[in-house]
Amino acid sequence: MDLSIFTEFFWLHFMSHASPLLPLLKTHFGYDGFRTLQREIMEAALADRDVLAILPTGAGKSLCYQLPAMARQGITLVISPLIALMKDQVDQLTAAGIDATFLNSTLDPQENRRRLDAIQSGGVKLVYLAPERLMAGDFLAIVKRWHVTALAVDEAHCISEWGHDFRPEYRRLRELRAVLPQVPVIALTATATTRVRQDIVTQLGLRQPAIFVASFNRPNLNYFVEPKQDAASRIVSYIRARGQESGIVYAQSRRRSEEIAAMLRNSGISAVCYHAGLDGAERSRNQENFLRDEVRVVCATVAFGMGINKPDVRFVIHADLPKNIEGYYQETGRAGRDALPADCLLLYSRGDVSKILRFIDEIPESDARDHARLQLEQMADFAESDDCRRVNLLGYFGEPWPEGKCGGCDNCLAPRETWEATIETQKLLSTIVRIKQSGSPPVGIRYLADVLIGSRAEKPLSRRHDQLSTYGIGREHSAAKWTEIARQLVRKGWIAIDSGTYPTATITVEGMNVLRERRQVLLSRLMIAELPTKSPRTGDIECDLALFDLLRSLRKQLADASNVPPYVIFSDVSLRHMARSYPVNDADFLAIPGVGERKLTDYGPSFMQQIRAFLQGNERKSFVALPENAGSVPKPPKPSVNATAQVTLELWRTGKTVDDIAAERNLSTTTIEGHLATAILNGEKLDPRAFYTQAEEEQMHAAFQGYTEEALKPIFEFLEGRISYGKLRIFRANQESVEHWARAENRSHLCSSAWFEEG
Repeated sequence: MDLSIFTEFFWLHFMSHASPLLPLLKTHFGYDGFRTLQREIMEAALADRDVLAILPTGAGKSLCYQLPAMARQGITLVISPLIALMKDQVDQLTAAGIDATFLNSTLDPQENRRRLDAIQSGGVKLVYLAPERLMAGDFLAIVKRWHVTALAVDEAHCISEWGHDFRPEYRRLRELRAVLPQVPVIALTATATTRVRQDIVTQLGLRQPAIFVASFNRPNLNYFVEPKQDAASRIVSYIRARGQESGIVYAQSRRRSEEIAAMLRNSGISAVCYHAGLDGAERSRNQENFLRDEVRVVCATVAFGMGINKPDVRFVIHADLPKNIEGYYQETGRAGRDALPADCLLLYSRGDVSKILRFIDEIPESDARDHARLQLEQMADFAESDDCRRVNLLGYFGEPWPEGKCGGCDNCLAPRETWEATIETQKLLSTIVRIKQSGSPPVGIRYLADVLIGSRAEKPLSRRHDQLSTYGIGREHSAAKWTEIARQLVRKGWIAIDSGTYPTATITVEGMNVLRERRQVLLSRLMIAELPTKSPRTGDIECDLALFDLLRSLRKQLADASNVPPYVIFSDVSLRHMARSYPVNDADFLAIPGVGERKLTDYGPSFMQQIRAFLQGNERKSFVALPENAGSVPKPPKPSVNATAQVTLELWRTGKTVDDIAAERNLSTTTIEGHLATAILNGEKLDPRAFYTQAEEEQMHAAFQGYTEEALKPIFEFLEGRISYGKLRIFRANQESVEHWARAENRSHLCSSAWFEEG
C-alpha cells in the first residue's frame, strides 16, 4: 500500500511542467519556492490521488491542501479538530486574499446562515469544519449539495486509537467518504508511527494512496534534558534570560500548570494557564492573549497546542515528564515553526515515572495498559540516555541519523563524563544470577538495589535473599544510584525488562558474556543541571535589531487594529528580512519572503514608511561581505519578478497590450501594470511610449519632483486623476531604474579611480 515517492517521480515531474502552483504560491503566500515534498504532495492531490502526508510541525502541511484549493474548481472541505485552529487558519488565508470560512459553535444563527449561503453560491474556496459538526444531524446531506472537489483531514493521527490524540469522532469520517465517494482525500499529520499510518489509511478508506513521509528531523530545534532540581526557580531563571521571547511550559496536571503560571506572574513574567478544567471562555481568552503577544508564556497541560499556529514560539519547557515520545515530539514541535532557532528543555525526575505509572495501573484493558507502560519506559529511556537526543528521537520513528553528533542537544554540546563501573556491573549482574539460582522468580530493578545495599525490608528477608552472596555488597552506593546503574545496563542491552504489571529484570545473553568475561565497563555520570540557558543560535537571520523591534511594534499595532494575531500580518522571518535588506519600494518589498500581492497592497506602505523613517536617522548595516567583483560595473540583475508577474511579462513580450493581458488573465489592468513596473525595477527594458505619451511623462515628472513618499494617491490627486495609477507606477519604476544605473556607474567610476591611484 505504501507507494514509494521515487517510483512516482516521473509522472509527478511530467505534471509539474504545466503546474499553476508556483505563481499562486508567490501571489498569495509570498514565497518563491516550496519546502521539501510540498510540491510533490500537491501535484499528487491535483491528480485526484488519495494522499497521506507525514510532515513535521513547521514543514508547511496546511499549504499542501490550501494551495491546490486555489488551483482547482470547487470547494476544499477541511476537517480540523479545534475551533481556535480553524479561526487562525481562516484569518491567515483571508489576509492572503483567499476566500475561506469556517462553521462552528461560536457563530450566531444569522452569521452561520450567511456563511452557508456563501458556500452554497460558490463564493468560498476552503471550508473548515470540526468532525462533530460534520456528523451532527443531517449536516452530511447539506455538505452533499456543495460543490466539494477535495477533502483534507488535518491532524489525521486523531483517527487512530494508537495515536497520542485519539478522538472517537474522527472514526466516523468514513461516512463522509460514503457521501462523497469520488472526492479525493489528503490526510496530514506531524507524528505517526508505521502502525498509526496504517490505521489512518484503513479508517479513512484511502484508495491506493500516495504516501509521503518527510524527515522527522527539526534542525532548528535544540533539545536539552536536566535533572529536576528546584524546578520552580529553574523555570523562572530560564525564562527571564530570554528577553521578550514567547514560550510554552507543559505540566502533567491542571493544578501544576496553575501553580507555575502564578509563580511566573509573581516573578514579573506575564503568563496564563490553559487546561480542560477552565471554562471555554477563559481558555479561549488565554490562548488568544498568547497568540496576540499580550502574554509571553502559557502554562498548559497536553490539552493545549494541537494545531497551534503561532510561528514564533522560541522555547518549550516540559516541567514534568511526558507520557510518551510521540507527545513529547508533538509538543516540542510547537517551537520554531518559523524555522528560526528554538530550544526545548525537559526537567526530568524518575519520580515522574512512578507518578505516571500509578495512573497507567488504573487503565482497565491489559493491552492498552501494557502499551502505555512501554511508551512511558521509552520516554524515560530517552530522558536518561547519554546518546545524542536527535539520534534517539528520530530512531523512535524509524529514521536513521547518519551525521554523528547533531551539535544541538545537551549530550552533544556537553557530553557527560564517564566512570569506571566494571565492579558495579559485576555485582549487579551477579545478583540477578544468584536470585535465579536460589529458585526465586525474577524481581524488579528496585528490588535488586535493595539486595545490594543490604536492605532489612520485609520482602528480601522473607524470601531469604539476605543469605545470597551478593546481599549487602553494594553499600558504597545508595539504592537510587544502583537503580540508575541498572537502567544504564538496560539501555546497553545487558538486562532485559519485561512489560508486565510488575516489570522484572533478567540477564541477557550479552549481559552474561559481560559477566563471564569480566569486561571493562564505562558508564556515564548523571546529567548536568543548569546547562546554558540559550543554545547556539545557528540558523538565525542576522538583521538590524533596532529596526526589527520597530517593525514588531508596527506589526502589533496593525494586528490589533485588524483583530488578528501579529503573525497573520507578517512572520518574524519576514520582519527579519525587512530589517536586513531595508526595502523601500514595491519591488524590493515584494521580494521579502512571505510578502504576496495582497499583503504588499494592505501592509507594504506602512512598513516601507517605517523603514524610510528609520533610515533618516540610522545608517544601513551590512550583513554580507561585498562580492569579489564589487569594483566592476554591475551586470543588469536577472529578473527576479514573482511567478505571476513573469507570466505577464512573457505575454507582453509577444506583443500583447495591457488590456489584452488583463482580459486573458482575468486580472485588472492596474494589476498588470503593477507586474510590468516590477519587471522594470528588476532590469527589464520596456519602452515608456507603450504606456504613456511624452506630454503625460512631462506632467508626471513635474508632479514627482521632490516627492519621496511611497503612496501614489497624493500624486494621483495632484494630477486630478488624469493619469492612472498604473501609469504612475510604471513611470516611477522607470525613474528609479534610471537612478539605480546612474548610481552603479558612479560607484564603478569611483572604484576604478581608487584602484588606479593605489596601483
